[in-house]
Amino acid sequence: MSADVAAAPAARLIANPTTESRAARLLLIGLGLGFLALFLVIPLFAVFAEAFRNGAAAYFEAFGDPDTQAAIRLTLLVAAIAVPLNVVFGLAASWAIAKFDFRGKSFLLTLIDLPFSVSPVVAGLCFIVLFGANGYFGPWLDHHGVQVIFAVPGLVIATVFVTFPFVARELIPLMQEQGTSEEEAALSLGANGWRTFWSVTLPNVRWALLYGVLLSNARAMGEFGAVSVVSGHLRGLTNTLPLQVEILYNDYNFVAAFAAATLLAGLGLVTLVVKSLLEWRYGDEISSKHRK
Repeated sequence: MSADVAAAPAARLIANPTTESRAARLLLIGLGLGFLALFLVIPLFAVFAEAFRNGAAAYFEAFGDPDTQAAIRLTLLVAAIAVPLNVVFGLAASWAIAKFDFRGKSFLLTLIDLPFSVSPVVAGLCFIVLFGANGYFGPWLDHHGVQVIFAVPGLVIATVFVTFPFVARELIPLMQEQGTSEEEAALSLGANGWRTFWSVTLPNVRWALLYGVLLSNARAMGEFGAVSVVSGHLRGLTNTLPLQVEILYNDYNFVAAFAAATLLAGLGLVTLVVKSLLEWRYGDEISSKHRK
């Protein structure tokens, strides 16, 4: 009988590991939901409400502006170039860091995280110093007829800089957790390095790679600071969609500005939905990869 009495408190602790009262839990949940509503849901709702303030006809008419159409095409072009470059870099860097030991590994990790700590505006200024007309490489580039700043190459370089951590940071923890046992087994069976990568490493990290691509793409299309510095704000030529939103707003063309902003907001929502659907559909497979 005494053993049962002694075991009862332990059972209650296991069944209810938290000691917060119901009121405290409800307060914490309410604070979390209130924070999300104030800083996420309400602003997003306001963007769409302002975009459709004058009706659907005015909303769709805003996309007939040639400058806005050019900004959309340029945004897609920059993302289409920057994201594959980030995939190549992310795979190479994560494979090297997770599968090999070498001097400078910690320094490489620090460099990968650099865009998270450096302001995009500062990054843009760095590229101006390097590739601008009066920069270190500017005169040489100009002599050979190559324009980087105030042109598409500058936009791509700036976008690659601010987005390259996303793929690598999705892959590195997973590759480190999986270890090298499967790759070593493939090599022992006669597979070469490329065959091992395509047949073993890449299939094991494909979902993390897809997450990284989604995040990198959303960030690339929504980048403002670094792109603003290197673009020169040439309407119809170097303005991406975020820059076009700013120009339309400063011109007091509010409906067109918010209409363009809905595309960027929609991209973020689609990214979130796709990520959630993948986790729901392939959650068991993703978890099994993490446990290996």
